[in-house]
Amino acid sequence: MSRPLSRTLLVSGAAAALIATAAPAQATAPQITVPPDKIVIELATVNGSGCREGTAQVAVAPDNTAFTVTYSEYMAQVGPGAPPTAFRKNCQLNLKVHVPSGFTYAIVQADYRGFAFLQPGASGVERANYYFQGMPQTSQRTHQFNGPLNDNWQSTDRTEYADLVWAPCGEKRNFNINTELRVNAGTSNPQTSTSFMAMDSTDASVSTLYHIAWQVCPAPRT
Repeated sequence: MSRPLSRTLLVSGAAAALIATAAPAQATAPQITVPPDKIVIELATVNGSGCREGTAQVAVAPDNTAFTVTYSEYMAQVGPGAPPTAFRKNCQLNLKVHVPSGFTYAIVQADYRGFAFLQPGASGVERANYYFQGMPQTSQRTHQFNGPLNDNWQSTDRTEYADLVWAPCGEKRNFNINTELRVNAGTSNPQTSTSFMAMDSTDASVSTLYHIAWQVCPAPRT
């Protein structure tokens, strides 16, 4: 049974270099320091058929370079006994990220993991996008998996440093994460065989990992 969703997360800050995956467009990476102060993340709202209240947990890395989301009931399926709407599950997380003064952040990479059991002829899809409140949504990233498959799955969404969308400096904008799982029976027979794709796990090591890139805000004009 999953623990209740934590409403407020405090992280002890530690100076660290920007994560290696956040390679900038220029040849030499700018020397940017991760904020040393505590970072606070509040879950404002959680909605969706794949993440009812109490079935998702959020945790921030001790060095402030990433945060994880772990689900316990996030699964799409088709087959005998599955409700007609079970082929698609989604989750919408709205996060309040309290950033130390003088810094801004962006999501440079997202790693998704789960387990899939897909019959021959069936397929599964993982889809996601992320955006700051009041700003245009990022384009959806879609990953397809084809049956037969009976194994762990993994997908990665990565944004080049030059294309990162940064939180506006000096403004409070909630950060939204939208994900979706979908299973299509395809040429398999959903009346006699089950296919499913899950982003949940009883193993704490299987979670969604969001890598954070940090940037120092420009000094206010006088």
